[in-house]
Amino acid sequence: MPQMRELCAGESPELFRSLMSRIGDKWTMLVIGVLGADRQRFTEIADMIPGISRRMLTVTLRALERDGLVTRTVHAEVPPRVEYQVTELGYSLQGVAFVVGEWIGEHQHVIADNRRRFDDASAGSA
Repeated sequence: MPQMRELCAGESPELFRSLMSRIGDKWTMLVIGVLGADRQRFTEIADMIPGISRRMLTVTLRALERDGLVTRTVHAEVPPRVEYQVTELGYSLQGVAFVVGEWIGEHQHVIADNRRRFDDASAGSA
């Protein structure tokens, strides 16, 4: 398996960094993770991700659509109905999202304790 330094310096380092940034941002993995195999409406997605604003969900979905990870289907109805669904490429990223989510679930309490100790030590040395 290639090392991260090899991937970073590979054929297209700018594209690699932009994709790492996209996948590692605050909302992308959550959106990919909650999108199941079925199509979902904007409000359904928003309801599954506490704290995401309508604007950030819109920005995230557009970026995922641009990268080919999500499709957007507009139905000619009144009022218009828009649905989102992961593509095959997006589905391949869901497994990564679930693994990361499981890792976080398993380690979040340890990390919270580490943060608390660090913050306490930093406050004491200031």
